[in-house]
Amino acid sequence: MVEEQDKLLPIANVGKIMKQILPPRAKISKEAKQTMQECATEFISFVTGEASDKCHKENRKTVNGDDICWALSTLGFDNYTEAIVRYLHKYREAERERAKNQSKVTATSSNEEKAKESSSHKTSKQTTSVQQIDETSSAPSELRALKKGKSSLTNPP
Repeated sequence: MVEEQDKLLPIANVGKIMKQILPPRAKISKEAKQTMQECATEFISFVTGEASDKCHKENRKTVNGDDICWALSTLGFDNYTEAIVRYLHKYREAERERAKNQSKVTATSSNEEKAKESSSHKTSKQTTSVQQIDETSSAPSELRALKKGKSSLTNPP
């Protein structure tokens, strides 16, 4: 059986969020944290339940961000809806960028493997170009020519 405490948001997290808005020397009682913990948990359950009902009516099993935004709006939390929609848009954009950068890293790795295969058939005096992509940006972070059997870290070009 699930205990009541297991259904609530972690109190340490609730306390950290509460402290962010208060002056540095402010103290928060345990009772205040517990009250906010219960209220926040109830609010999340209320909104999620509404979104879940919508999904059930549409024969879907997964609640997504758009469902949460719809539920907030339906329940009259329009001020929250605007902020959540903006956040959701930024989150999705960041995820697209991350996936795009990840695919570039994967493509570079594939090109490196092909270059290694082709260089193994050539003489050891020939060089192979290797481009490394920084995961946080789409621009190449560095370009080095590697000689077979030599490390680019100990022998920069």
